[in-house]
Formats: sequence, structure tokens, C-alpha cells
Amino acid sequence: MYVLSLMSILYLKFLPNNYYMKTIIGIDLGTQSTKVMFYDFENKKIVATASAPHQLISREDGTREQEAKWWIDAAVTAFGKIDKTIKDSAIAIGISGQQHGFVPVDSDGEVLHSVKLWCDTSTQKECEIINNAVGGVDAIIEEAGNAVVTGYTAPKILWLKNNCPELYSKMETILLPHDYLNFVLTGEKTMEYGDASGTALLNVKTREWSSKILKAIDSERDLLKALPRLIEAHEPAGYVTKKASELFGIPEGILVSAGGGDNMIAAIGTGAVSDGVMTMSLGTSGTLFGYSDKPIIDKERNIAAFCSSTGGWLPLLCTMNCTVSTEIMRNLLDIKVSELDELASKSVAGSNGLIMLPYFNGERTPNFPNGKGTLIGMDMVNVTKENIIRCSMESAIFGMKIGLESFIKLGFKPEEIILTGGGSNSLAWRQIAADILETKIVVTDNAEAAAMGGAVQALWAYNHKHGLETDLKILTDTHCKGTKTFVYNPGEDSKKYSMVYNTYKQYMNSLKSIFE
Repeated sequence: MYVLSLMSILYLKFLPNNYYMKTIIGIDLGTQSTKVMFYDFENKKIVATASAPHQLISREDGTREQEAKWWIDAAVTAFGKIDKTIKDSAIAIGISGQQHGFVPVDSDGEVLHSVKLWCDTSTQKECEIINNAVGGVDAIIEEAGNAVVTGYTAPKILWLKNNCPELYSKMETILLPHDYLNFVLTGEKTMEYGDASGTALLNVKTREWSSKILKAIDSERDLLKALPRLIEAHEPAGYVTKKASELFGIPEGILVSAGGGDNMIAAIGTGAVSDGVMTMSLGTSGTLFGYSDKPIIDKERNIAAFCSSTGGWLPLLCTMNCTVSTEIMRNLLDIKVSELDELASKSVAGSNGLIMLPYFNGERTPNFPNGKGTLIGMDMVNVTKENIIRCSMESAIFGMKIGLESFIKLGFKPEEIILTGGGSNSLAWRQIAADILETKIVVTDNAEAAAMGGAVQALWAYNHKHGLETDLKILTDTHCKGTKTFVYNPGEDSKKYSMVYNTYKQYMNSLKSIFE
């Protein structure tokens, strides 16, 4: 007995450190890449991350598409970079996915057409058809809480019906990007209320599909049958199948949570799961959102009336051009990412009169589907790299200020805004945001808000199943705060920016008739 005990001790001593580790997988299915993250929730530590890029199909008519297969290939590549012992430690998965993408699937589970993305603006005609069929914009807001605008899923369905009738006739199920990845993992077709509210098919007040909007898309076919089962945010979408286990190299049978749209899951990842907390994301798109325990309807149409992926609601501003403008200018001027802050700091607030309207992808807020990127205010001396870079940064925040003003009208007045997304890494952008928005900006070292949000939602679902901690605020306070906090208060440039912002709006309104 003594010998066996000694052998056991020696065996345990030389086991790998992660032998008893339990991890949650957070997957961030974004526009530019798919990222996987393994989070050791017991020790509050990210133990591995990996990613792989996607391509983008772009056309002059506003088409922005990807092949669903690219997402799966990217996930396979990313998982392939993770050590097997870490992959074997996973007990659950949660997915954050780019919102609004339209994934039409046939009866065999095959995707019928390239996926029209959130940034696709080629469906303006279809938006007008649907809105008019329901009685106009005011009527459709009264019906469902949101008007149908380019980017949302609803007009993409009508586009497929009108342009590819043979493919449309084969469509059995309508999925969103994160739903499709859930389907590949589990074999189950589901949708949760947060991402579903971004389709413009859901009545966000009653949390039911709108029969009026579905009939406006197709009066002859019962599209309700093409929509997957709606599940609550804490419910599992399913469990990893043997096929998916072999494809991705992860354990068979582990729980896959409901998941959600990128903004809904980033709300979890930044702790915006209770009243009064707001988050702003500076990514390819720009978003500003806050939790609400009741639906918030903006009749001025600047704020989308979405549901959250936590069982509540998530009123949200979305601009379709955020880091896009800075990336375009950076590439044009052959500037490295590491040089951006230095160049911006060499300019001044207002970029010496140079103003950018950053509507390179068209725009959702304001609703300018025909918008174009525009540089205004050029004179003989202010067309410099420094001013161009700084005004591209400022333009993203001016778009956010439009939304913040709408939030304040609706009763939201945040004491602070949590900043996330790729743009939040810029020290200059952080201070510009504080000065233009005249609000304290908070940044943590939790750089994986979307993937972390997916992981924490999966932990929440896992805990529901096993009778463990189910208070989501406790879970986000425990896992999403990061280890360091950086605070940026409005400075002396705030007064100057209020004047520049008024000029920005004057230029915007002057070009409104061209951009609409």
C-alpha cells in the first residue's frame, strides 16, 4: 500500500500543470477574422488565444459578402494552433458573431448563397419595399420597434427572393452568422432574442416574430417556418457533436450556449448587464449601447431597439464606419499603426479645420445608404498627414456623439463609458473620445470583450445546468473587469470640440439629400 501511495504521489507531481484545469471557449466570429479563446475560469486566466483571417467580397453597388465556409475554415485553423491538452480541458463554448448577416440554409444544411453582411448596403430598394408594405417607417416602428434599414437581415431575405428565386425556393432555414457556427457545432438550428432583434423581423416589445413584416417580404410563403427555434440567453443551443469534435479537435458533448450578436456579447464582456452602464466599441463599425430592463424605442431612429443576450434589452447606436476611415487614410498615406498616435498628437483639436464625413460603407446612423467618405475644409496649409489622421479619428467619435445625444433624450445619461474594440488601444483616441463626448472614458486591460463575453455567457449557461452561480452581474464582475483600469476625463479641448461638432453637423446636413 505504501509503495502504491508513493507512486501515486510521484505520478501526480509530474502531471502537466493544466491536467485538472477547466476552461470555457469564447469564439469571436468577426468581420475580419475568427478568434478562439480558452479561459480558465477557476483561476481567472486566459490560457490560449488564436485567430485566422477572413476575406471580404466588395462591389461598387454596396455589396459586402463572405462565404460561410471561410468562417469554418478560419475556426479550424485557429483551433489547430491551440495545444491539445488545453483543448481537452474545455467544458463549454459561447460564440459572439457579427450581427445581421443572412445565412440561407437548405434542407441538407448547405448554405445557398454568399452571406450578405452587416455592412452590405445593396438592399436599399428592398428596405423601402418592406417599410412601405407595412405602412411606412412610423408604422413599422410602432409594429416592431425598428425601421427596416440597410444592414439588417430582413431586406437581405427579400433581395434573395427577388434576385435568386431558385435558391430562395430551396431555403429551409434563416440563420445568422453565430447561429450558423452553433449549427455546425451542435447540429441544432436555434436563435436567441438579442441577435434575433437585429434581423428587423422581431417585435422587440412582445419578443415575437412580426407576421406583418414576414408577409411584407413574402405574402405567399409562410416564412415563420423558416425561422429557427427561439431560445433564452441562458439556455444551451446544443452540445458538440462527434463530427464537430473531430473537425475542431475539441471534446464531444460539451455545452454550446445560445451565443449572440457581437454587440450583445460585448455587453457581457464589458459588464454592461445592468442599468446605467454603457459601452462604446471602436471597431470596423462603431457602437454605443447600454442595458435596459425594458424596451427603448427611439422614434428619431438613431438608436436601435434591440434585445440583449442576457434576457433584457440593449438600446444601441451603430455607425458603419469607425476604424474604417483611419485604416483607409493610414493605407493611403503609408503610415504604420504604431505611428498613428504620434501623428494625431502633432495636430490639434479640430484638425486645423479639416473635417471628415466617414461614410465609406454608406451609413446607418444617420441613415445614408448612398453616403461616401468626404474630406471637407481643405485649404492651402491644413492638408497634412497629421490633420488627416486626426480628423479621421475625430469623425468616428462625432458619429458616436449623435447617438449619445439621442440616448440622453431617452433618459440615459452615463457617468462613464467603457471603451472597447481595436480603436480603444489608441491613447490619442481615448482622450479624443472623452473630450468630444464630454464624458469620462474607462478602459481596462480586458482586450477580449467579445470572446470573453461569449465565454462568460457559456459559463452562465453551464452554471444554470449544474445548479451553480447564475447571477450574471456577479459573473461579469468576477471575470470581465480586467486587472488594470485606465481613466480619461474630458479636458480643455472639450469646448473647442463642441464648436467643431456643430460644423460637422452642418456639413452632414448639407450633403443629406445626396447621401440618402
